[in-house]
Amino acid sequence: MKLGIIGLGLIGGSMAIDLKKRGFADEVIGSTRTAVSAAAAGKIGLVDRVVDNDTCIDEADVIVVAVPAGVAVKLLPYILDRFEKQEKESGEPCSKIVIDVCSTKEHIMRSVHYHRMRRRYVSTHPMAGTEYSGPWAAIPGLFDGRACIFCNIEDSDPAAVRTIEKLYDTLNMRPLYMNSSNHDVHTAYVSHISHVTSFALALTVLDKEKDEKHIFDLASGGFSSTVRLAKSNDAMWVPILTQNRDNVLHVIDTYIEKMKQFRDAIDNCDEEQIGELIREANKIKRIIR
Repeated sequence: MKLGIIGLGLIGGSMAIDLKKRGFADEVIGSTRTAVSAAAAGKIGLVDRVVDNDTCIDEADVIVVAVPAGVAVKLLPYILDRFEKQEKESGEPCSKIVIDVCSTKEHIMRSVHYHRMRRRYVSTHPMAGTEYSGPWAAIPGLFDGRACIFCNIEDSDPAAVRTIEKLYDTLNMRPLYMNSSNHDVHTAYVSHISHVTSFALALTVLDKEKDEKHIFDLASGGFSSTVRLAKSNDAMWVPILTQNRDNVLHVIDTYIEKMKQFRDAIDNCDEEQIGELIREANKIKRIIR
């Protein structure tokens, strides 16, 4: 098995580490956008070889697209075009598989829905990550015990799906299956809104507290953990928030409504209402420990 990874950042790099170490792939090759990232990936030893995109696509049996959603929506049709060209030239059915690991799905799925090689694509979203980016952010064990969402598997070749299920089993992930529309709704609620609120909180603090030393000295663990996601890369999050626009806007509106309930209760010094809102929020402990 030769594994190709396009995008050697946090997700792609972490996959490269564990899939090679745990024996899923005999060789891992990878490509990345900048010379700095390529040099870092080579020096760290994330992959056996750093190559260009076309070499990665042509040589690998399984290709992981681990790039921002705005890039993936253009890159995936290109990869499937290349699969089709190779199939015509060889006269043999294509056995290659391509997957993506993006946080939005509907927009990407539409870009390849009618492609002749659509069945060689398996749509996945490993629910893992940190606020850091780049090859130097890659770490072993990032995916252990986490969920991986498979979308619209009925549109993919069953043998290809089984191979990718084995890939994520090697990463010790548990599979969940849903359609792309439901995926985008759920991720808007459990992932995307967390980043938006973290960005907004960071902007609020930076706007009102001009003394950086006070922010550093007075920020408690609670603030640091809440605003942690504000360190996330804009190149990744701009296309996520625009591609999942409708769902994210709905969640933001709901969030603003809940914030207004808190504001009104605090403004009225209504201790009973403030306590009730907090107790209602505490019910999340039943789900997340």
